[in-house]
Amino acid sequence: MSTTPLERQGRARRRRRSLVRRSAWDILGLALFVVLVFPVFWMISTAFKPDDEINAAEPTWFSLSPTLDHFRDAMSRPYFWQIVQNSLIVVTVAVAASIVLAFLAAVALAKYRFTGRKLFVVLMIGILMLPAAGLVIPLYVVLARYHLTNTLTGVILTYMTFVLPFAVWTLRGFILGIPKELEEAAMVDGSSRIGAFVRILLPLVAPGLVATSVFAFIQAWNEYIFASVLLTDQQNHTVTIWLSYFYGTSRNTDWGALMAASTLTAIPVVVFFLVVQRRIAFGLTSGAVRG
Repeated sequence: MSTTPLERQGRARRRRRSLVRRSAWDILGLALFVVLVFPVFWMISTAFKPDDEINAAEPTWFSLSPTLDHFRDAMSRPYFWQIVQNSLIVVTVAVAASIVLAFLAAVALAKYRFTGRKLFVVLMIGILMLPAAGLVIPLYVVLARYHLTNTLTGVILTYMTFVLPFAVWTLRGFILGIPKELEEAAMVDGSSRIGAFVRILLPLVAPGLVATSVFAFIQAWNEYIFASVLLTDQQNHTVTIWLSYFYGTSRNTDWGALMAASTLTAIPVVVFFLVVQRRIAFGLTSGAVRG
């Protein structure tokens, strides 16, 4: 069927408008990407620059004579490896315990009806909205009563107070997205409730567990307020407190060592992300936005 010149012109105009609109979104996305990536690039670039290039009046994008002196300086600080070990212990235990407890709580909230279920969900959302500064004093008073201040155990329990609500809320959305007919079919085929839980529910929610673990790990690894208040002994510090020691007045700040220390602090998160990144993309789109 032939088209008139007017119809062809209309289609051409619509194609041009669609191309312009798509190009505008591409440019906006590229601009946002540059804004988000530039601080990371500048941090890593500065970590390898000699002091004279860092303090020069004219900034340089890349150093033609990179150095590892700033990394050696950061890693030679007192208790560096002890502090890294403290952070890994605190974050790993807090995230692992939170994910296990959150998964069980999410199953109860998503699969069973009981008195106070909706109130529990509302209270959990309310806890997520509370600022960290508002919880520091009550948590400190409670932990001091049980002699858990200045201990890694106290920090682990504290981190679980804000990792658990987030993990429960996220995993509940994943579990709501799994049809209950799958478990019922497995039980009809002779599987017990625990068997259906292990063979059906657990594998299906595994991407959600991975995605939630990543965000919980990042949240706990980057936490500073609770750790700085609860831990007074330098040997018990975490990497975020250790990182704050590099920043002084504008004249005394060792920017090279500070950027090197920041780069070292980011490495565990990047490594953890690379290890589990295959499951993250599917996990993020499997139902975490369900109510």
